[in-house]
Amino acid sequence: MARTAEGTPGAPHILIVGGGYVGMYTALRLQKKLKKELKRGEVKVTVVDPNSYMTYQPFLPEAAAGNISPRHVVVPLRRVLPRCTVRKARVTELNHDEGWAIVQPLAGPPERISYDYLVMAAGAVPRLLPIPGLAENGISLKTVGEAIHLRNHVLEQLEIAESTDDVELRRKALTFVFVGGGFAGVEAVAELEDMTRDATRYMRKVTPQDLRFMLVEAADRILPEVGPDMGKWTAEQLRGRGIDVKMKTFLQSAVDGQIELSDGSSFQAGTLVWNAGVKPSPVVRHGDLPVDERGRVKGTEYLTIEGLVRAFTAGDNAAIPDLTQDGMFCPPNAQHAVRQSKVLADNIVRSLRGKALKPYVHGNLGAVAGLGLHKGVANPMGFKLKGWPAWFFHRSYHGAMVPTFNRKIRVIADWTLALFLKRETVSLASVEQPRADFELAALDDARPKAKSSEPAA
Repeated sequence: MARTAEGTPGAPHILIVGGGYVGMYTALRLQKKLKKELKRGEVKVTVVDPNSYMTYQPFLPEAAAGNISPRHVVVPLRRVLPRCTVRKARVTELNHDEGWAIVQPLAGPPERISYDYLVMAAGAVPRLLPIPGLAENGISLKTVGEAIHLRNHVLEQLEIAESTDDVELRRKALTFVFVGGGFAGVEAVAELEDMTRDATRYMRKVTPQDLRFMLVEAADRILPEVGPDMGKWTAEQLRGRGIDVKMKTFLQSAVDGQIELSDGSSFQAGTLVWNAGVKPSPVVRHGDLPVDERGRVKGTEYLTIEGLVRAFTAGDNAAIPDLTQDGMFCPPNAQHAVRQSKVLADNIVRSLRGKALKPYVHGNLGAVAGLGLHKGVANPMGFKLKGWPAWFFHRSYHGAMVPTFNRKIRVIADWTLALFLKRETVSLASVEQPRADFELAALDDARPKAKSSEPAA
């Protein structure tokens, strides 16, 4: 049986579903704008998310490559939201018409939470296609857990190749396939190729020439966000580093690690990374919210949910009209999510105080992508940057944008130390099976002991 969460009687309750960009920044803004009301208990804010931290996703490729500590790309929600209630739980059902949501905590029965205002900010999840073997053999790069796993997995593949003379096994271990030519796919393949090249310096049998990195993209260009010229330049740079960039090509099968592409290629690969698009979180379909044909919550220019009262949305799970381009919607990126959250929070405050809401208007400021150490591409405000200047701009921009002063200092410290110390390229794959040795010891103790051949005294 679900039970109702306790709250201050009569105080408006704002429920924020999701603790990512929109969820965390909205809550931060509400803490600032409603500081007195929250302190007096005249309003309540609850953030519900399966994780108790916000992930700064632009840093995930660098975390996977070991340039930044994974702990430094996440922001603890309870630390930055002391006046909000943070619930580490999943929303399994939502009824906005009646104003309640069912949440499933880590342990125990589900709970029913009543609310007055809703913010749907559940974000997005990888968009998988019905490709044989993809779900069983692929991995994405959307979470810090995936970044840690991918780093350990890639380095473990190098260890496999270093410790065997089996030609086929070595070839499979040293073949890395990345699907998706957007920001996530390009930055992932570039950063991890950079890392593995460094790692081979300490190996006897594996050389940079043995590595086979491949980027597969269905469209006729990569990085469309930076424009056709810069995308073409990026493809040339990746190919110059030995990365095989295949455009207008589809992944058709990945059963048992056997990669089959639409151009007729067929080969074994030990690593398959899928970054070919996202879709709204399934949470948005667990209730009575209006969604479009792509599964996005139907939003308005005021960041309200179409046809509903006291309901707001923004970010990757929402279809928000782009007032700077007729008939278009805001793209699902961090640039819009951060700015939308501020307008969204301000509109909630205006609603509480009986004031008119303001529309969200924001023009695109450009895009920036890191391509490994000292390499990048960017087009901020129409200016085209390549190589080291783009890499420096990439780090400067994201160093400034990463939330909280604490995380800024930690990230800058990681970057500074990397200028003087060599990159760590040790695989810690064993941490993903921490009980393996314990269970092996228990199995050994359970075996019958051989009788001693020594005569009794």
